Amino acid sequence: MQRRTLLKLGIGSAIVLAAAGGAVALLQPGLVNGKLSSPARLVLKRIAQAMLAGTLPADPAAQEGALLALLERTDSFIAGTPASVQAELSQLFALLPTLAGRRGIVGLSASWDSATVAEVSAALQSMRTSGTELKLQAYLGLHDIVCAPYFSGEESWSVLGYPGPTVV
Repeated sequence: MQRRTLLKLGIGSAIVLAAAGGAVALLQPGLVNGKLSSPARLVLKRIAQAMLAGTLPADPAAQEGALLALLERTDSFIAGTPASVQAELSQLFALLPTLAGRRGIVGLSASWDSATVAEVSAALQSMRTSGTELKLQAYLGLHDIVCAPYFSGEESWSVLGYPGPTVV
């Protein structure tokens, strides 16, 4: 394949992906009334399991509770961001649950429901080290939207060795 043909294919694919993502975001936003939509909650939960592996409780019931608390704090975190940030997060969380977003941005072939923690971790690592600005920005945004709300919760402080605020 000639270089020119390859470049045309890449540009054409990017345009199709952007158009499809924009159409999906208009049809089903990632944020509904300032909170994560149901598909976005699943995506964030799976990403959190991968990013926080080793810091989440080992007990499945306790881990589920920690992840639900993370999702609630994430909704509060998002509510405190400017409207422009909320709009960008809504677009990102509208695109990631789709096949195009899951494969094109994250690089995950398995569905969010069936992907293992190892598969999601590998996909996130690929995003983190990608030379593509869009993938790197998406990874950094996801990292911040997982870590800030998670580590702000009291149940995660022991992992950090933080005893909590001193009583004044």
